[in-house]
Amino acid sequence: MLLELAIRDLAIIRELRLSFEPGLNALTGETGAGKSIIIDALGAALGARASADLVRTGASKAWVEAVFDARDLLGREDFRALLEEAGIEPEDGLLILARDISASGRSTARVCGRTVPISVLTEIGRRLVDIHGQSEHLSLLRPETQLDLLDRFAGTWPERQELAERVREYRRAWRAYTQLVSEERERAQRVDLLRFQVQEITAARLQPGEEEALVRERSLLANAERLASLAQEAYSLLAGGDGEGGLSAVDALRLATVRLEELCQLDSEQRALAGQVLEATYALEEAARELRSYAESVEADPERLAAVEDRLALIKQLKRKYGSTIEEVLEHARRAAAELERLDTSEEEAARLRSQIDELAAEIRARAERLSQRRRARAAELERQVEEAMRLLNMGRAEFVVAFRTSSEDNAGGDRLGVDETGADRIEFLIAPNAGQEPRPLARIASGGETARLMLAIKSILSEVDETATLVFDEVDVGIGGRSGQVVGERLWSLTDRHQVIVISHLPQIAAFAEAHFRIAKEEVRGVAETRVTRLSEEERIDELAAMLDGLPVTPQSRANAEAMLERVRHLKARRAPLAAARSRP
Repeated sequence: MLLELAIRDLAIIRELRLSFEPGLNALTGETGAGKSIIIDALGAALGARASADLVRTGASKAWVEAVFDARDLLGREDFRALLEEAGIEPEDGLLILARDISASGRSTARVCGRTVPISVLTEIGRRLVDIHGQSEHLSLLRPETQLDLLDRFAGTWPERQELAERVREYRRAWRAYTQLVSEERERAQRVDLLRFQVQEITAARLQPGEEEALVRERSLLANAERLASLAQEAYSLLAGGDGEGGLSAVDALRLATVRLEELCQLDSEQRALAGQVLEATYALEEAARELRSYAESVEADPERLAAVEDRLALIKQLKRKYGSTIEEVLEHARRAAAELERLDTSEEEAARLRSQIDELAAEIRARAERLSQRRRARAAELERQVEEAMRLLNMGRAEFVVAFRTSSEDNAGGDRLGVDETGADRIEFLIAPNAGQEPRPLARIASGGETARLMLAIKSILSEVDETATLVFDEVDVGIGGRSGQVVGERLWSLTDRHQVIVISHLPQIAAFAEAHFRIAKEEVRGVAETRVTRLSEEERIDELAAMLDGLPVTPQSRANAEAMLERVRHLKARRAPLAAARSRP
């Protein structure tokens, strides 16, 4: 519900702050006083396009702020998600929408003090207020909006949402299936390539660390003769008697050990030194034995060397193709095998998707048929109620029709389903304003007054399923005379069972139903026109209604007529109050 609207430097409004009531709020005044500018200001706060021309002459920018009690709306999960995504945190259930419009044409939007894109402001605003003005009827004239209204009236919205989810699931499956089919050639080529790669790497039987071992083995085989020669020479020096004086190193250490044993008999403190030499003798003897064994084991093997060279060449070739190490080559093979397995199952996946598509298509068509049947059944009731409402609004024997056709006529999608997220129906509201005329689309109705009254009739019937808390009617009484004014006023007041209503009107018969009445006037302040808005007291209201009835100056007769009109409205409200309370109860 709109609690307060503040405006500064917008058109002929210098500064204005209005507080609105929960029920019917009426704004009245002479043409050009600024009534519609107030609605334009509200629209700007809700995210409507705002031109720099709206900025008051001499001001650098215009500013608008609208404060809403959004506690009921905050109970809806989708609305909370919208606010959370934008980083908006309402305080005490209040939403504050603000808009700055600079004279240069730039615009800044804020919600609860947080700067947001205009698109976010618009998305939030459309959940809070529904504005109907002479230029705003197009929203009701759009067939997609009409279908939404029918589904809410018929109670088929949950079925439609379930159908929409199935359609989205169907289209996901269809896209996946068509992609599989269209990529068949590329997939076959990829399968051949992956299969060759896996086979090539698998046939090589690579082992981690294998390359390092082969490189060492190649070095040994390529230098076998030199290795054997060096080992034999070293052995001879250690134990073969080729040392100086014909003694080998081992023989010389043994002789040194004998001499040190004699020394220790004379000087026992040298036992440790003798032990060190003895240990060295044992170590050297062990080294000599290993050298002899090594020299005997080393032999040239040209065939093995060739095999090692070939193996290393194969590893080098695989590394050039698939990775810089054997480990990377093996990992490539694992990935290729996994992808190959996925691709090899593509035919089964295509068959599964085809089966899923057929099952979903059958379910969707059955759901769409049931939805269509319910819509058509309830459409007849909507037609009856709208026609009754039009008669009450003095539209005579006007005929209202909900025309149906199937979405397959529009080729709903390349998937040949023939059903979209809204179902298989395309509807349009038609009206024949006078008896004997052929019903035509709402957009082709010549009379603006007829359009306004029809919109009011539809809104009054659909008010219980309309989730927008605040409804604004800008000069909805255009083309309506005083005879129909009371009926229109009563209809507007009936909407307050579930909505806050704001109406701009020139008819006292409508304004008399308001719980809050504002008079809008234009005054000159220091030679500049300004809009003034006054919340009328009961006495002031009588004078305003009297002026609307019979002009100025107010006469005792016009004042008496205004008082009688208010008294008649009070009695009517008193009679209808119990019914309204019953309708508002869940």
